[in-house]
Amino acid sequence: MTWTVGWNRWLWLTLFVALGLRLGLAFAVQHEVSKTPGRLCLITGDAEGYWELAGHIAAGEDYSIFDPPRRLLRMPGFPALLALPRFVFGDNPFAARILLAIVGTIACGLTYWLGCELGGEAVGVIAAAYTAISPVICLFSVLFLSETAFAAAMLASLIAAAKLTRHNQGLGPSIFRQVGRASQTGILVGLATYMRPTWLLVGPGLSFLFLFYGHQSIRWKLVVSLVICLALGIALAPWTVRNAWITGHFVPTTLWVGPSLYDGLNPDATGDSDMEFFEKDRLLQTMSEYEMDREYRRLSWAFAVAHPQRVMQLALVKQKRYWSPAPNTPQFKHPLIHAVAWFAYAPLIVLACLGAWFSRRDFWLLILTVAPIFYFATLHLLFVGSLRYRLPAEYPLAVLAAIGFARLTNTTRPAHNDH
Repeated sequence: MTWTVGWNRWLWLTLFVALGLRLGLAFAVQHEVSKTPGRLCLITGDAEGYWELAGHIAAGEDYSIFDPPRRLLRMPGFPALLALPRFVFGDNPFAARILLAIVGTIACGLTYWLGCELGGEAVGVIAAAYTAISPVICLFSVLFLSETAFAAAMLASLIAAAKLTRHNQGLGPSIFRQVGRASQTGILVGLATYMRPTWLLVGPGLSFLFLFYGHQSIRWKLVVSLVICLALGIALAPWTVRNAWITGHFVPTTLWVGPSLYDGLNPDATGDSDMEFFEKDRLLQTMSEYEMDREYRRLSWAFAVAHPQRVMQLALVKQKRYWSPAPNTPQFKHPLIHAVAWFAYAPLIVLACLGAWFSRRDFWLLILTVAPIFYFATLHLLFVGSLRYRLPAEYPLAVLAAIGFARLTNTTRPAHNDH
């Protein structure tokens, strides 16, 4: 990837602004939560669990939480990231927020990189600029939630996939380079899965699509597809082996799928998360973690089969929450917050639609930019809906929106060369 001097300056300015905004929000959020003794985050729930697991990692203790211990509740990627400042600075949430601000800035840089791969430096800078100043993206960058760290890891995997799919057409590179790019794609999809388990399906999905799109022979495309899946398996092997040793079963991600599914599909479901049933049922008193997960999966599908109309109603509610411009939690219901969120969100959607129209014949560009947001939307027809689950997909979507903006304004696209 080569830079021109002009775009190089704009990139560094964008990253400087991104970091400055996030550091300011880190201070503001920490100041706000410190007003309430014992409060850790603006949005309670998952944050406390991540923080506690990070403490166990930093102290070299067993990776488990609650009593009875749950050892497969969360993927270890985000707790391991939080463990770094906890190991160095102890129980200091502000130090962790500073690290997360840096990770959020890196995610902006990775958005630039993906934009360069798909549309040139102008597109990369425009996309990075949006992610740098988007109010909701900035805010979530400093919360103890996995969205931003996952977004950075996801973007890295999409960049690898872009190199594989867009630079390996026609006469193509050497065998070793193509296998290397396939390996990178699988490994980076695996690393992103350590941050959020739902990204696991992307590896096989990319492999399947690669078989049908491209100019290589079917035999060679089959080899590359298998390499992606093999590299993904290798990346997840340490976690999978650990889980098999604990449970005696093949578990490549977590044992929280069942309760999460039941959270979205049960007689009292509203589309929002309410895990009170878990404390009330207390299945872990009589079941293993694996059995508990399978039981909640069974109950979820039984409810879905028995109440298809209610499932469809819930799906609409979940999608409304998923596509909401502003966070759905009560502390963010102020009209001014919603107005600011709409002001940032509406142009993204409109310009992304334009970008999709301008790029309608570029299959892989659309897959790598717009597919993630619909992939998560589809998953959350079943699971509970929230803006949180859409937010990581806004980073690649910003690339598509940048293409729309660049074409609409006739922004210069400097020559791009990856070799």
